[in-house]
This record gives sequence, structure tokens and C-alpha cells, in this order.
Amino acid sequence: MVSRPSLYLDLIRWNRPAGWLLLLWPSLSALWVAAGGFPGWHLLAVFIAGTVLMRSAGCCVNDVADREFDKHVKRTAQRPVTSGRVGVKEALWVGAALAFAAFLLVLTTNLATIVWSFLGLLLALVYPYAKRHVSMPQAVLGVAFSFGIPMAFAAVSGGPALELFGATAPWAETGFWRGVWHSVPPLAWVLMAGNLFWVLAYDTEYAMVDRDDDLKIGMKTSAITLGDADVAAVTAFYLVFLAVWTAVLWGRVNPLVWGLMLLIALAQVGWHFRLIKDRSRDGCFKAFRLNHWLGFTVFVGVVLGLG
Repeated sequence: MVSRPSLYLDLIRWNRPAGWLLLLWPSLSALWVAAGGFPGWHLLAVFIAGTVLMRSAGCCVNDVADREFDKHVKRTAQRPVTSGRVGVKEALWVGAALAFAAFLLVLTTNLATIVWSFLGLLLALVYPYAKRHVSMPQAVLGVAFSFGIPMAFAAVSGGPALELFGATAPWAETGFWRGVWHSVPPLAWVLMAGNLFWVLAYDTEYAMVDRDDDLKIGMKTSAITLGDADVAAVTAFYLVFLAVWTAVLWGRVNPLVWGLMLLIALAQVGWHFRLIKDRSRDGCFKAFRLNHWLGFTVFVGVVLGLG
């Protein structure tokens, strides 16, 4: 008999770290850009731990929301909630505990980051249900999975948490909500928009794995919506992501370092094209699972380029 801790680890996909790595690299890249270099051990630890916790909490909510659909998909039929080994309420309690732990970490940053974290939580809760109503729910996931970027900028520029409650608060003359908004500069939103295209690319690859099953059960995905244009669209999404980040960071990073990073990243895009061009389940799933290397490549380019 499988122990409860083992079931919980399965529930949060502990043995499949690709999910939280896809969240982590753009968030850490944003931290480095916002700080103009190393952001400090405190923020680094908060964002690494917070990313793992929130991705794990999101898995709990997603499995509860999709439990009836997952029964009809070969790849997901044995997930703990779908198979009945973990109850719905139990899974939600696990998710709530993980989200609360992540929130405790956010409390150690500043008021701006705390406020933005509520929107991030809302996005994480909305995404699992978008697959029922939105023809390209991957776009909703793109916003949710990219929200660590504005939060990173808020954490760097928002000031100490306790200071914001005092008379010397930097927002005293600008107003609370205006201060929250201005804690995230336009650069962060552009980076977030660019990252959204990366999420569209890798989650469309993920959706291509289950396309046949999703068609049978009436699930909406970008792989279904794009049809025969899926491979070309995924490739284009990768290129847009790299183009946007290059355009906005070019004046901030060492061009030689960034150029070398781009060559490595573009080689990976070509590799992904080869993996998905035949639309085989194994090829598409392999492409999805290895996307974290592209995120890592861009992160290294940011770190070395700013250094």
C-alpha cells in the first residue's frame, strides 16, 4: 500500500521537476534584470522556494479541476485524485497548505509584492477552468506562468516591507495603489509578454501529446485550435519570445554574451522543430520536458550578460 506522503509527492509531481523549472528560470532572469545583477540571497531563496511551492499547489488544484477529464486520457488516468487514491478535499487542503507556505515567504519581501501575489494566486486558480471555455487556454497559462516576472520587479523595487507602513514610505506622496502599480516598470510587462510566447510554445507541445484524447472528451487546447498549423506556430512562438527579450535587453547586456546565448537558444528551437514535426506523442512529450533547458540558457545569458 502506498503511503500518504508518497501519494502527496506524486500529487505535486515531485519526481517531474520540469514544471517548476519552467516557472523558475524567467522569474530568476527577471530578478537579475530588476536588480541589475545578483539580487541577494534572500530574494533568491524566496523565489526559488516560492516557485516550487506554488507550482505544487497549482498541481493540486489542476488535478481536482480535471479529475473527470483525466480519466479518459491515458497519460493522466492514474493521477492520485483521478484514481481516487487522494480525495478532492484532501488534495485541496494540501494545495492550500502549500500556497499558504508560499505566502509566508512573500510576507518577507514588501507590500507591493504581497499585493501582486494575490493576483498571481487568482491566475493560478483560474487556469484549470480556462480549458473549458477558452479556445487557447495556453494563453491563460502563459499569463499565470509569467507572473513571477512582475513580482520579481516589485520585490526589488518596492522597498522593505515594514518601511511601507511608516511615515517614510516611498509611496506616501503617490498613493497606495499608484505605488503598487509603479513598483512594476514597463520593462517587466514587456518581458512578461515575451515570456507568454514561450509558454504558448511549450504548452502547445504538451497539448499535442494528448490531442486525440482531448478531441474525444471535448477539451479545448491550442493544439486543437491551431490544427495543421501547430508545428509552424510553436516554432514562431519560440522566435517571438527570443526576439522580444533580445529587443528589450539588448542595451542592458553584453552583446557578445547575448549573441552566443541566442545561437544556443536557436539551436534548441531547431531541435524542438525536429522533435515535433511528425507530431508523434513521444517526440512532442520529449520536446515539452526539455524546455527548461531553453529557459536555463536564457537565464545564463542574462546573468553573464549583466555581469
